[in-house]
Amino acid sequence: MTWLRRLLGDRTPEDFSGALAPGEDVVDSAPVEEGGHLVVTPLGLWIPDGAGARRVGWHLVGKATWADGVFTLTESSETGTAGAAVVLADLPPVRFRLPAPGKVPHHVRLRVDGSVRSRHRQEIGSGGAWFVQRKVPGRDGSVLQVRPDPGTDVTLVAAIAEQVAAKLVNPAE
Repeated sequence: MTWLRRLLGDRTPEDFSGALAPGEDVVDSAPVEEGGHLVVTPLGLWIPDGAGARRVGWHLVGKATWADGVFTLTESSETGTAGAAVVLADLPPVRFRLPAPGKVPHHVRLRVDGSVRSRHRQEIGSGGAWFVQRKVPGRDGSVLQVRPDPGTDVTLVAAIAEQVAAKLVNPAE
């Protein structure tokens, strides 16, 4: 049955437990040594999560690396808003050993890089923050995300992000 599904264009792993959105097609997948699969779709990266799988949208992939057979994902969490901007914080990295990665690491890099419209690093006091405009899968336009460094004054960063987001919406002001 697997060869017939692939012949007909369905790249979804047979034992994949995620619930794909209507029209969300699998671009590629790789089995994870500990069980489950990494599954690449236009909307995000599906990762094993407990007994199931969950999707991390491309706009919430803070960092993804591939080295020595291990794929490391740092997911970002939306911790608040500052006007039209979204404030992010990185979650602890999660590692997946991929015995047969195929082109999954390559596809992830293309999708993450493709979601970034612009990025700017701003030093603020003794820390700093990244300001990134990103495309959100399945939505028109882009969103301004700000990721303060640990220890940086989040209130100050949020105030700056709110002003920047307002300028992006109304550049003449």
